[in-house]
Amino acid sequence: KAIDKLAWIFIKDKKILGARSKGKDTYYIPGGKREVGETDQAALIREIKEELSIELKPETLEYIATFKAQAHGRSVGTQVKMTCYLAEFSGEIRANAEIEAVKWLGYQDKQNCSLVSSKIMEWLYSQGQIV
Repeated sequence: KAIDKLAWIFIKDKKILGARSKGKDTYYIPGGKREVGETDQAALIREIKEELSIELKPETLEYIATFKAQAHGRSVGTQVKMTCYLAEFSGEIRANAEIEAVKWLGYQDKQNCSLVSSKIMEWLYSQGQIV
């Protein structure tokens, strides 16, 4: 069984933006699941607006890569597939809805992240995108 999710990669000063849900101790890359009939673009724009109070600019969405890993907090064998995009945005990032905190994460923070987020961070580190 796989959980199909979308993620928005936002890097600033060689750090990636992470989010932590209320009552949780693990960070993940912002995004979420599609609703029935939604495109990647529509779902990611909706999820990021709900979580971070900003508007992704649809014309700037750019697919980067897809990653798979064991789903955090789920039974062994449950995989999460994370399809990652870059995009420009308007507005000011702030935690909203179920998000309790947002934080700039460096490579050394990957142990505080979900497995799939750690994999993404390892890849970004290997590409020289984060430190």
